Amino acid sequence: MKLHWSPKSPYVRKVMVCAHELGLVHRIELVRSVAAMLTPNERLMLDNPLSKIPTLVLEDGSTLFDSVVICEYLDTLAGGGRLFLERSELKWQALRWHALGDGLIDVLILWRNEREREVPLARLLSAFDLKAQAALRALDREAVHLELAPFSIGHIAIACALGYLDYRLDTVGWRQIAPRLRAWHDQVRHRPALALTEPREG
Repeated sequence: MKLHWSPKSPYVRKVMVCAHELGLVHRIELVRSVAAMLTPNERLMLDNPLSKIPTLVLEDGSTLFDSVVICEYLDTLAGGGRLFLERSELKWQALRWHALGDGLIDVLILWRNEREREVPLARLLSAFDLKAQAALRALDREAVHLELAPFSIGHIAIACALGYLDYRLDTVGWRQIAPRLRAWHDQVRHRPALALTEPREG
């Protein structure tokens, strides 16, 4: 399998964390791919017409995207029920955390893009700030449940969102906003799959 990959993308990181957790990383060839919003990547578009990463090319030449689909595919490839939990009382909680983590990443990417514009729109910056802080406070209230629940795709999405905050928006000061979430993250970030995939330049 080939993965269109970047060391900076939080969505690619989600896929790589899953691959490490599931023991599948050795089966994936990484293809360095740039997916800039204003410059579509023609090579990447041969596999994904949306010119987005991550995109996974399977051994038969078919493709899967985006990270939600790829992560579940990898879980199925590893036997199923490992990161996408099957017990209903755990499944829906994990999927909700997955959606919240991905949603926070969406907000953070848009927020960063707006901040980097020559003339940022103040109302947009304020809206992204408000949404990010609300998500962080909601996760802070649930930090104890994150600690007690079996490790899942929900934990991965949230950890990748917090890692992206550290990497791209460290001035937000999320650890002061969500101290209980900080304590959870300070523990989980040392998990090998997360430690090996921390965002980096290059």
